[in-house]
Amino acid sequence: MDSYRTISRPAVSEFTEKRSRFLGAVCPVDNEKDAIKFINQRRKEYWDAKHNVYAYVLRNEQIQRYSDDGEPQGTAGVPVLDILLKECLTDCVVVVTRYFGGVLLGTGGLVRAYSQGAKLAVDAGGFVIMRLCARGVISCEYKQYGPVAALISECCGVIKDTVFSQQVDIEFNIPCELLNSMQAKLGDLSSGSLTINIIGEEYVPFEK
Repeated sequence: MDSYRTISRPAVSEFTEKRSRFLGAVCPVDNEKDAIKFINQRRKEYWDAKHNVYAYVLRNEQIQRYSDDGEPQGTAGVPVLDILLKECLTDCVVVVTRYFGGVLLGTGGLVRAYSQGAKLAVDAGGFVIMRLCARGVISCEYKQYGPVAALISECCGVIKDTVFSQQVDIEFNIPCELLNSMQAKLGDLSSGSLTINIIGEEYVPFEK
């Protein structure tokens, strides 16, 4: 997988429906252990709530899980999971906490409320595209530094670090599918004297 969509940052939201208070929380996670840890933190913080409904989706472990946490089957956990799937989100967990306000919402009302709680939370967290990038280093002369740095940016690369010594070593990330194109442009820029030394691969956040 060259890219995936996930939550940018942890976030919370809140709204009230017929006196029931709904608190949504979302968090990016890398594995099921972290997802469960986040769920348990919310349960501990809101121990006196009637329900702590959750759902999470994990890319590497190919996991989709949810819980109604005492709400009628299919009215809570599934709607929360559906929001993650409709938004094409992975590697994140959502918990929607409900404080019952004394008025029954009915099956349809619960589905709408939990869907809204999840949607408000993920919207608050923001979205980011994680793209598989090559991690490379270009070593160049000082006089080449400006043009090379500009080329990296032009090719959608992101500079991570620059070391100035007898030469300039520029460490950067670039989406894997753009690597060959950048290599060719770098050859043209330097008359073939510069190359990219690939030192690894990693997922890097991009806004789009």
